[in-house]
Amino acid sequence: MQSNTIKKIGVILRPSTPELKSSFFKLEKIFQKYNIEVYIDSISGGMIDVMGMDFNLLCKNCDALVTLGGDGTLISAVRRSFNFNIPVFGVYAGNLGFLADVSMDELDEFVKNLACGKVRIDERAVLEATVIKNGEEVIMYAFNDIVLTRPSISNMIKIETLVDSKAFNTYNGDGVIVSTPTGSTAYNLSAGGPVLFPLTEVFTLTPICPHSLTQRPVVLPGTFSIQMKTPNNPALMIIDGQDIHELEQGESVYIKLASKRAKLLHREEFNYFEVLKEKLSWGE
Repeated sequence: MQSNTIKKIGVILRPSTPELKSSFFKLEKIFQKYNIEVYIDSISGGMIDVMGMDFNLLCKNCDALVTLGGDGTLISAVRRSFNFNIPVFGVYAGNLGFLADVSMDELDEFVKNLACGKVRIDERAVLEATVIKNGEEVIMYAFNDIVLTRPSISNMIKIETLVDSKAFNTYNGDGVIVSTPTGSTAYNLSAGGPVLFPLTEVFTLTPICPHSLTQRPVVLPGTFSIQMKTPNNPALMIIDGQDIHELEQGESVYIKLASKRAKLLHREEFNYFEVLKEKLSWGE
């Protein structure tokens, strides 16, 4: 990364956590020590009684975003800032995350390196979902996953899936997870899906409690696009476990990898496999 590119940083705090106020002031002091201006989004600011800036304005005015919280806070910030093409990194307030991997104790060293360009930018695939509502395209982005599931726990859902406009599979069960490599260690992993290296250009289809035991997770190349529809019943479409949208009976969602990538800032020595080992207790 080029040096002296980060002059202004935008801060997003984990929602409903006013106790992060002291951590924010500590974070602000560290950035200012290295002549980086600090701004905070208006919702986070309102939570800790600090003057904030509208999120979109924050993204336009800052060179990078930092989240203070966990992976969920970072995922939300990545998705909301995606169209602004701005890099994001996470400081964890609690336990090490898969994505938020800088602790408050490590922040001074990280910002020192950030100020002189000694960090790296990882580009990660993002899912783009398109639904046609009232004749208009509605486009949504997911950093982790898109889940199609049943609106009622008493009914099984039927999801017809096409790959590049050709009939592929019909899933009967609780639903299907469409996951990015980044999201492969989230819901996808819990449902028996594969762990994917986060910088690969692929996505997975993982059935949730399928009616047939022959249904298995499938990894598809990132050049493919899929169409999913529920011919017999409505469905819920859940984006990154955070936003819920309703699909009417017979409606389709079209999913592919977005043409742009999300940008995550990491330490130069960041090792994904070390995080995997620690988070999943591998080798113990």
